[in-house]
Amino acid sequence: MNKFISKAGHLLRTFGFSPNQFLPAVKGIPYYFRNKKELNKQLESSGSGFNITAYYPCFSDRFDKSGSIPLHYFYQDLYVARKLYGNSPKQHVDIGSRIDGFVAHTAVFREIEVIDIRDIKDTIPNVHFIRADLMADNFSYKNYCDSVSCLHTIEHFGLGRYGDPVNVNGHIRGLKNITGMLKPGGRLYLSTVIGSQRIEFDAHRVFSVRYLLELVQAEYEIECFSYIDDNNNFFPSAELTEKNIDNNFNCHYGCGIFELIKK
Repeated sequence: MNKFISKAGHLLRTFGFSPNQFLPAVKGIPYYFRNKKELNKQLESSGSGFNITAYYPCFSDRFDKSGSIPLHYFYQDLYVARKLYGNSPKQHVDIGSRIDGFVAHTAVFREIEVIDIRDIKDTIPNVHFIRADLMADNFSYKNYCDSVSCLHTIEHFGLGRYGDPVNVNGHIRGLKNITGMLKPGGRLYLSTVIGSQRIEFDAHRVFSVRYLLELVQAEYEIECFSYIDDNNNFFPSAELTEKNIDNNFNCHYGCGIFELIKK
């Protein structure tokens, strides 16, 4: 039953309706009108110089936490940005990570190039955009830089969600081109969804930890592995024991963060 409710909720959100926002909004309506009445009463008697000239209801905000921490992204973006600051590479390239998260954090202290299959027209200080398909056979950025990040991105390659061509091995082709970008000894910060291996179409793949290890071990040394569990708890520098690998760190939809050095 819970699984059905979760799927129904996702379908509604796909069409722009969020049950998680709707119910608190309904709950907040009485507060809105009560406060509006009280504010009008005080405006009439205060001579403050203010009048209400427009209405912009925010019914549900009173029930939110003080700020929000999006699943995976908050800890992931801060952690990798901090690593990048400490390692201070000569040239860093990002592949499709969040502009309003990791890229923004990084642009505070250094220049960063961003490659995405989608067009980005905004001008942002310290951020240089390149439009390219990481799955392309003729991807031309070879031996290009000493540092690359690809955060919560590779699981989408080849599913068509972002206008990319459908390719069952899109993640493999993408990783091959990313590896080709890096100079020997360069670092790759790679994060993706971990759990029992599957595709949830057309949102993303979920990778088993063992599969990811097999995917990177030929070209990279693993400097560090961290993860975020299903409850959004962050575990830096986790131990890659056989038990943890086999059970995917007890994650169904977690986030694994690899810090890799190209051989």
